[in-house]
Amino acid sequence: DVAAIKKLGGSFDLLISTVNVKLDWDAMIGTLAPNGRLHIVGAVLDPIPVSAFSLIMQQRSISGSPCGPPVAIAEMLEFAARHNIAPQAEHFPMSNINEACARLESGQARYRIILDADF
Repeated sequence: DVAAIKKLGGSFDLLISTVNVKLDWDAMIGTLAPNGRLHIVGAVLDPIPVSAFSLIMQQRSISGSPCGPPVAIAEMLEFAARHNIAPQAEHFPMSNINEACARLESGQARYRIILDADF
């Protein structure tokens, strides 16, 4: 939603992109505050076209990193278990997919919706 993205202009210090699809990258960079960073962990296969001007004038930056090696992932999971950190997800049976999609489209989903097979 271009209008919603524009309302967020200049408001984020850090934006983490986990998707592997084309986005309006200039709009995403526009949401960054001065000295903000767009960090990419999703494997976007297409080049990411960005105007240097949108980075230079606000001292914004783009960075990226892999998700991490198996050892780092194991350490993160152990840390989460030790501190009772659990993912926040909502489960819907596949038969209620329309309800799940409506919740997602309305912006009420927090933070991930999972569809469970019920057939």
